[in-house]
Amino acid sequence: MKKLLLIPLFVFCALQLYAQERTVTGKVTDGDTGEPLPGVNVIVEGTQIGAITDIDGNYTIQVPSDQVTLNFSYIGYLTEKSAVAGKTTIDITLIPELQSLDEVVVVGYGTMKRSDLTGAVSSVSQDEIAATKSSNLIQAMQGKVAGLDLYQNTGESGGGFSVTLRGDRSINASNSPLILVDGIEYGSTIDLNPSDIESMEILKDASSTAIYGTRGAN
Repeated sequence: MKKLLLIPLFVFCALQLYAQERTVTGKVTDGDTGEPLPGVNVIVEGTQIGAITDIDGNYTIQVPSDQVTLNFSYIGYLTEKSAVAGKTTIDITLIPELQSLDEVVVVGYGTMKRSDLTGAVSSVSQDEIAATKSSNLIQAMQGKVAGLDLYQNTGESGGGFSVTLRGDRSINASNSPLILVDGIEYGSTIDLNPSDIESMEILKDASSTAIYGTRGAN
């Protein structure tokens, strides 16, 4: 008799679990043009369950329950979230993240929008410089620029720093970078007051440093 009672109980639990799982489909489009977005990441929040939209912006994902949220993320767009809440179809419109694309950075002897920039450039803002609480402007870049190595030449307080970007470029010649202030060559070190600096741009590849020729190699 006990065995007969366990069978319907097991079937009931299995049906309840099955009822919670569902397949969700939908389409992701651009908020400005209405065009489908391929390659958008669709992730069940808090899990590793995910899917990617196809060339037509469509996706299909198996969610573990109705009480989950889907995250939609794509480079250059704001991340969107949508609760499943029993739905089987969720269409999403992603809005371009215009703030970062319209940011102006210094390149060579002029400026350009980040969205038009093809070279590798890192920016350190005035707020980031002020947050370091250091009187050395070079030290303000420490830990903020990928590929930038800083090390102090001596153990003395206030000693100078050596700077290398993406490793040494020469065995015998100097590896110090070319530093310009307001477009004018300043030397290999900076002794300016950090509070006087609006921003610093670090040019890291051949494309962004081409205007300086061999002098921009470091």
